[in-house]
Amino acid sequence: MKTLQEQLDAAGLHVFGCCERLSAYGPDLLQTSQLLQDFTPAEADILGASMLLVRAEPGQVMIREGEAGDWMMLILKGTVDVTKRLELPADADAGAEAAVSRVAVVRAGAAVGDMSMLDSEPRYATCTAIEPVEAGVWGRHEIALLIRDHPGVGAKLLVKITQMMAQRLRNTSNQLVRILRKQATAAAETAAR
Repeated sequence: MKTLQEQLDAAGLHVFGCCERLSAYGPDLLQTSQLLQDFTPAEADILGASMLLVRAEPGQVMIREGEAGDWMMLILKGTVDVTKRLELPADADAGAEAAVSRVAVVRAGAAVGDMSMLDSEPRYATCTAIEPVEAGVWGRHEIALLIRDHPGVGAKLLVKITQMMAQRLRNTSNQLVRILRKQATAAAETAAR
């Protein structure tokens, strides 16, 4: 099993130490980050000490769809493009490349990679730096150490990650319902003609 540092190196991300003093990282990070909102400055600093700091240049892929990874990132500075490859039709040419769809553009305070960190499944989407990015990274092992050494802070972090994932699932479910309603309306209109 590779260490977090080795995984980040393999992903082309250079580590610049840890994120100590996370509470002082940007003007409103603790207030604007869904993940950090309920943490005190002292708790945020405990989180920061457990994270590795990485930087990415514009155009650099930070997380690649389909790859394995048991770590997640908290964007501290910069903007990241989140994209997903679309399935090719069955009758597509052998050399055809899949189209890419933008899922989101995320900024400082957003978390990415949390699903794969928790379930060890391949990455769902690709995250690419749009501008210079700094991010804190937690691996599953680092979160386990955080829970061991600071159980209250570690438990609070897991609750926040769970809340974020639940909100994303709720949003996705709502989008699916809208699409299904639109299709049902279109089918009913077609049938009425």
